[in-house]
Amino acid sequence: MQLLRIKETIRFMSARKVSMAFSALLILASIFSLTFKGMNMGLDFTGGTAVEVGFSQPADLPKVRSTLAENGFPDASVTLFGSSQDVLVRLAPRDDVKAEILGNQLVDALKQVDSNVEMRRIEFVGPSVGEDLKEQGGLAMLTALLCILIYVAFRFEWRFAVGAVAALFHDVILTMGLFSLLGLEFDLTILAAILAVIGYSLNDTIVVSDRIRENFRKVRIDDTLEIIDISLTQTLNRTLVTSITTILVLVALFVWGGQTIHGFATALLFGVFIGTYSSVYVASSVAVAMGVSKEDLIPVEVEKEGADLDAMP
Repeated sequence: MQLLRIKETIRFMSARKVSMAFSALLILASIFSLTFKGMNMGLDFTGGTAVEVGFSQPADLPKVRSTLAENGFPDASVTLFGSSQDVLVRLAPRDDVKAEILGNQLVDALKQVDSNVEMRRIEFVGPSVGEDLKEQGGLAMLTALLCILIYVAFRFEWRFAVGAVAALFHDVILTMGLFSLLGLEFDLTILAAILAVIGYSLNDTIVVSDRIRENFRKVRIDDTLEIIDISLTQTLNRTLVTSITTILVLVALFVWGGQTIHGFATALLFGVFIGTYSSVYVASSVAVAMGVSKEDLIPVEVEKEGADLDAMP
C-alpha cells in the first residue's frame, strides 16, 4: 500500500543547518531541565512500600486513588495486580512510619471504598535497591547504544554509525527532557519505553542508511546531498506509513489504556515523532557534516590473481 506518490525529489538536506540548530536548542533545553529540575523518579528508583490488597468486588481505581489522596496518601500509585479485585498500592518512603503501620493505615482508608478489603502482602523496597535499578537501567541503555554503534559501523560505514548513535542520543535526551519539564513520573515502565524508542528510531535509520548506500552505488551523481535527498524521498512513503500506524495504536493506549500505561504511551508517542524526525535529519546531517562521500560506500575492486597475465598478448 502506498500512502502517496512523490514525483519530485524533496530537498531535505537544504534545511539541515536549520534542523541541526533546532535539535541543538532542544537538547540544551532538555539538559538544562534535567540538571536544574531533575527527574520525578518513581518508586522503582526511589524505593518505598508496596502493599497488595484484595477487594470483595472489582475495584474502582479512580475512586481508590481519590480516597487515598483524601486520607493522606496523595502520592500513592494504584494499579491492578492480576485480577480486577487485586490491587497493588505503592507508596513513597516515609522515614517516620514503619511499613506495617503504613499498611494498616492504608487498609483503614480503603475500607471507605470496600469494608471487606484485606491486606494480602506488604513489602518494603529500600533506596539502595532503587539506586541499583537506576544504575542497571542506565547501563542497559549505554550498552544498547554501544552495540548499535558497532553494528552500524560494521554494516555500513563508521560515519553513518556516528550519525545513527547521535540520532539515538538525541531521541533519548529529548524524551527524558520532556518528562523532566512536565514533571511526569519516571519509572521502569518509562525506561522500557525509551529502549523501545531506541529500537524504533534505529529501525528507521537503518532503512534510510541502506537506501543511501544503495543509491551511492547505483545513481550516477557525484553530489552527496542530492543522493541523500533522493534516498530520503524514496523511503518517505514507508516512513509515514510506519509512523502513522504506530501512532494510531499509541493514541488508543494513551486515551483508553488507563493511568497504568499512560506514561508509557506518552514516552512512545513523543519518541515516534522525534525518532522519525531524527532519522530524516539528525542521522543523515551528522554523516554529511563528517564528510561522507560516494567513494566511502563504493566497494573497492580487487584484482583477480593472474589478471595481468591474461591481459598479455
